[in-house]
Amino acid sequence: MYTYMLPDQANNSIVKNTNNNALIIIGANGSGKSKLGAWIEQQNPENTHRIGAQRSLIFGDYIQQKSYEQSTNLLLYGKEKVTSVGEGHDQRWQWDGSKYNYTSSMLNDYEHVLSAILALRAKQQDEYIKECKKLEQEEKQHNNVPEMVDDTLLRIWKSIFPHREIDISDGKVMVNFEPVNGQKKNYKGRDMSDGERVALYLIAQALCIPKNKTIIIDEPEIHLHRSIMNRLWTALEKERTDCLFIYITHDTQFAANHRQAKKIWVKSFDGQKWDWEEVQDTELPEQLLLNILGNRKPVLFVEGEADSYDTKLYTEVFKQYYVVPCGGCSSVIAWTKAMNKTSQLHEVKCYGLIDRDYRSDYEIEKYKEDNIYTLGVAEVENLFLVPEVLEAVNEIMAFPDDSKIVQVKKYIMVDRFKNQINRQICESVVAELKYMLASAEISKKDETEAKEALDALFISISYENKKQQHTEKFQAVLDSDDYKQVLAVFNCKALSTSIGHFFGMKDNEYCDFVLRQLLSKNADKIIDALSGYIPSEIPRDSEEE
Repeated sequence: MYTYMLPDQANNSIVKNTNNNALIIIGANGSGKSKLGAWIEQQNPENTHRIGAQRSLIFGDYIQQKSYEQSTNLLLYGKEKVTSVGEGHDQRWQWDGSKYNYTSSMLNDYEHVLSAILALRAKQQDEYIKECKKLEQEEKQHNNVPEMVDDTLLRIWKSIFPHREIDISDGKVMVNFEPVNGQKKNYKGRDMSDGERVALYLIAQALCIPKNKTIIIDEPEIHLHRSIMNRLWTALEKERTDCLFIYITHDTQFAANHRQAKKIWVKSFDGQKWDWEEVQDTELPEQLLLNILGNRKPVLFVEGEADSYDTKLYTEVFKQYYVVPCGGCSSVIAWTKAMNKTSQLHEVKCYGLIDRDYRSDYEIEKYKEDNIYTLGVAEVENLFLVPEVLEAVNEIMAFPDDSKIVQVKKYIMVDRFKNQINRQICESVVAELKYMLASAEISKKDETEAKEALDALFISISYENKKQQHTEKFQAVLDSDDYKQVLAVFNCKALSTSIGHFFGMKDNEYCDFVLRQLLSKNADKIIDALSGYIPSEIPRDSEEE
C-alpha cells in the first residue's frame, strides 16, 4: 500500500492510498497540475523527491567524485552539507541565484546525479568487501558479487537502447555502438542525443533515490519517443517497488498505457485551490475518456477514421464539437451509450452520428432514445452528391447552366442505381434481419423457455416477406424518379468518387474539392447545402446555446 496527499477545497491535506506504485496526475496545459506536484512535495519534503519539467541535460566530460553523503545531499537538497533534517529542498530549486520557483526553475543537477551513481556504487562495493572480509575471517564462504547500482542502470539502459552500450567507468560516461557493416565506435556521454541523455538522467535519478520515497516526475514524456517512454517507466517502477511514482502529464496516451495506475484529473486551479477528481472506471476506452475530460466540449462520435471523409466533413460542420472518429457504427453506438451513462461526464453533451445505411424507420427512432442520429442519406459519401452541394460546386466553378448537374443525376439514378437495385434489395433485407436478431429479447429463466423464444423469433421472420417489402420499397424509389430518395437508400461508397469528370476534374478529386471549399470563403455555402441532411437534433453553432 502506498500513500500520497491531495488538497481538499480548503487546501488541507487528504491522505489517499493506492495499491499500485504509479499514480498519474493529468490535466490540460494551464490547469495547475505542476503546481499541484509542488504542493504535494511541500507536504512531506523529506520523503518526496520531485523531478521538474525544466531540467538541464548538460554535463561535463568527467564525473566529480564525491562521498555518498555529499552526493546524496546534492541530489536531494542541492547542497553538500545539511545541518538539520527539516532543512528543506529550497536550494535545489534555485537557478543562477534567482528567486526560488518550485515549478519553473531549471534543474541543473545532472552532474550531481552521475556523482550519486558512482558514490552509491562505491558504497555498495565497500559494503560487499567488508562482508567478504568478515566471512573470510570466520572461515566461511562469501557470496558472489551482487548486482551493483551501475549494473542495474546498464541493464535498464540495454532494455531501452539495445543497439547502444553505455559505459560508466574511469569517472566518465561513454556510449559504444556498432554501425551496420562497420567497426565498433564510441562517443562521449555529453554528445548523446537528447533522448539518450534524458533516459540516462531519469534512470540514474530513480536508482539513486533513498528507499521508500515518493518520486514526482513532471512531464515524463519530454524528449522520449513513446515506445522508449513506456519501457523506461515500466522498468523503473518494477525496479523501485519501494517507491511511489507520481507522474504529472498532459499526455493521454501515456496515462492510458499505465492501465493499473490510479488517475487524478486536474480540472483547474484558481491560484489558491485546485478542482480535481479521480478518473472513474467506464466502458469508454480510457485514453478517449481522458481526452474528453481535458476537452470539455460537447462530443460527437462519428463513423470512419481520423483521415476519412466522415471526420474531415463533420469537423468543419460541427466546429464547436470534439469530433471523435470511432471506426464502425457499432463503436459509435456503444461509445455514445457508454458516455451518457458515465456520471463523470454528465455535464458534457454527447451525440452519435451514423450513416442511414439500410436502417428501418423503427431502428432509426430507437437510436434517438440514446442521442444517436442518422444522416438523411444512405452514407456519408452521398452528402457530396446531394443536389444542393452539386449546385454549390456548379456555382463555384462558374458553369453557365445546370446541365452538368442534370448529367450527374441521370448517371446516378439510371446508370448506377437502376443497374444495382437487386443487390441493394438483398443487402437491405440482410441488414434488417441482422438487426431483428441482434435486438431480440430471448433471455429466459431456463433453457426450455430460451429455446421457445428463439423458435418463435425464427417463425416470425420470413425472408420472402421481407424481400417483398424491400423490393416494393426500392422499386417505388426507382419509379418516383426522385433523386433525393435515391440518395437516401443507395449504398455505394464509390459513387462520390465517380462523378468528378462531369465537372471537368478527375473523379477521385471531386470529394477533396468539396472539402477544400469548407476551408475557404465558400465554407458557409457548402455547410448550408448540407444542413438539410444533417440531423436537426444535433445543435450546431449558436443553436448549442
